[in-house]
Amino acid sequence: MNNAIKLSPHYGFIAVLVASVLWGTTGTAASYAPNLSPLAIGAIAMGGGGLLQALLAHKNILSHLPQIRSYFPLLLVGMISVAIYPLAFYSSMRMAGITIGTVVSIGSAPLFTALLEKFFDQKALSLKWLISFIFGVAGVLLLSIGESHSQGSSSAISADQKSIGIILGLIAALTYSLYSWAAKKMIDQGVNSRASMGLIFGFGALILLPTLFFTGSNLFDEPVNLYVVGYMMLIPMFLGYLLFGYALKTISASTATTLTLFEPLVAALFAVLLVGERLAPIGWIGMVLIFMCLAVLSKADKPT
Repeated sequence: MNNAIKLSPHYGFIAVLVASVLWGTTGTAASYAPNLSPLAIGAIAMGGGGLLQALLAHKNILSHLPQIRSYFPLLLVGMISVAIYPLAFYSSMRMAGITIGTVVSIGSAPLFTALLEKFFDQKALSLKWLISFIFGVAGVLLLSIGESHSQGSSSAISADQKSIGIILGLIAALTYSLYSWAAKKMIDQGVNSRASMGLIFGFGALILLPTLFFTGSNLFDEPVNLYVVGYMMLIPMFLGYLLFGYALKTISASTATTLTLFEPLVAALFAVLLVGERLAPIGWIGMVLIFMCLAVLSKADKPT
């Protein structure tokens, strides 16, 4: 734990941005397997990545098992949240539409995390964090609107569907915040970062992977499906969350989740450059606001 304090928070800042770049490739990767359910993609990518994290950290995990009773409530919160998050996130985008689902799920997460830290850790919310949060959420909103307008989406979504999708988006944001906060708390209590993430994601995977029985019936129909889920499992989910766990050693959970607002920006750029999608001018304004969010946050960040 003392070693974590000595590490510069700037390394954590960079680690989350790199993780966000990796996570931002998931939409483009998934586009190469259009016949595979997004629920199946989320389940196998996050579940498989979670098992890999647990295997990588098995020695660290074993060394911390004798003290498991002291942090078991946090572990329980984290593992259940990991299992719920991808199902709620992808379901939100399907029910409410990609724009609303993205804004609600990703945009609300930093606020939930900040509230968790305020009420459970008695951490004050700084003015700079609030300013960066406003810039970031506004940027994600404009970016999502820009993507939606350029794609000319006109699919009819009923009011009831949209309401359910918004609720699912809030659940996704809350569960993402909860497992990030729980991992950070475990690390602060002296649990090795690899052990913390391995335990939370490993146990979460045991809950998540069985859902493939209902959502992944066509997983083996085409080789490209396996390539896509294999990539998403190994790179964005496994490597990305290793970086995220490292970052939590040096920066707060609220800072880390706010930095992940960079993810939709990366996703939009990959969609434009690799998939051939177009982005309306309002989307480019959103990108500028997200960069402003990151600039403010980089000045606001301090060792925790």
